[in-house]
Amino acid sequence: MKIPGRIVKAALLLAAVALPAAMLTPTNAAAANSLTMLGADVSSAQRAIDLGAKYYDSSGTAKDPLDILKGAGVNYVRLRIWNNPASGYNNKAKVLAYAKQVKAKGLKLLIDFHYSDTWADPGKQYKPAAWSSHGISALQTDVYNYTYDVCNSLKSQGTTPDSVQIGNEINVGMLWDDGKVVNNSFTNLGLLLKSGYNATKACNSSTQVIIHTADADSDSNARWFYDGIKAQGVNWDITGLSYYCMWHGTLANMGSVVSDMKSRYGKDVIIAETAYPFTTSDADGTANSVTSGCSGYPLTWAGQGAEFTAVQNTARSAGAIGVFYWEPTWYAVTGNGWDPANISGSGDGWDNMAIFNWTGQVNPNVKWTP
Repeated sequence: MKIPGRIVKAALLLAAVALPAAMLTPTNAAAANSLTMLGADVSSAQRAIDLGAKYYDSSGTAKDPLDILKGAGVNYVRLRIWNNPASGYNNKAKVLAYAKQVKAKGLKLLIDFHYSDTWADPGKQYKPAAWSSHGISALQTDVYNYTYDVCNSLKSQGTTPDSVQIGNEINVGMLWDDGKVVNNSFTNLGLLLKSGYNATKACNSSTQVIIHTADADSDSNARWFYDGIKAQGVNWDITGLSYYCMWHGTLANMGSVVSDMKSRYGKDVIIAETAYPFTTSDADGTANSVTSGCSGYPLTWAGQGAEFTAVQNTARSAGAIGVFYWEPTWYAVTGNGWDPANISGSGDGWDNMAIFNWTGQVNPNVKWTP
């Protein structure tokens, strides 16, 4: 049975543990630093809306979810893009269409290139089917041309991306096996990342390039990766890290990793993904990807809001410039499943992690703060 990538992460990273409350106490926000990238990845929202999903603000008024999120402090939207997904969603055409809505709301845009037809994360980095037989030389051209085409298409319609990710959670590379880091060799991955960087800058020099790993749990792993790509001459503008406390450990440890990444490489840092459950209950037939929380933060609306605030405070104090909540709008809507090959028939393992409950009411405790 296939399982969502977020469950794979749990197996690959840290098992869910009960963390001492003292270790999860957020540090005080540093007055000298602020979060300028107040983000939400709403990649599933487009289909949810197409299926008739309703979203309600804290007063119970039905609104566009982008307006509700903006009202809660969001200024940046992240959209994943898959090359040719079976679902027909999160592809170039759909991303172009939704980017118009994002920009029309006055929100900034981050495009998250998975370079795959399906989920890419630390446990799987499948090539798109169209590139399946390509070796490293052809893949460099593929990455360049695809990245430039998507970026330029967005630019041509007046929705130039403010930032892009060259790969998603590429802890040990992307476009496996050619782009996988084996025996500490970053040679091939470096070539691919440079192709993506160069294509982005050729499209629009001010678009910021993010290199994203799920290494907020381990400073040694993060150093290994970013030292490795730096030694290959890879350039990037922002270091992106995923942080889920049930998988990646204490807030204090995350803050240490963020601080070290910023000082070691002299680049801005963001938490590119985070989220927290408001319940253990399940809204559909697909098991929840996360079934436990972290000490000090109950699995309630109040606990979800407090944990997200703590993540922001810790990241801010450590010198980060942004925090993105992953899929806050993905409540259970029939037909909006996690499996792109069976999007209508699969369920949603994230319904207890969204900030909207199962009837589309927003959690008023979740706020994005500079």
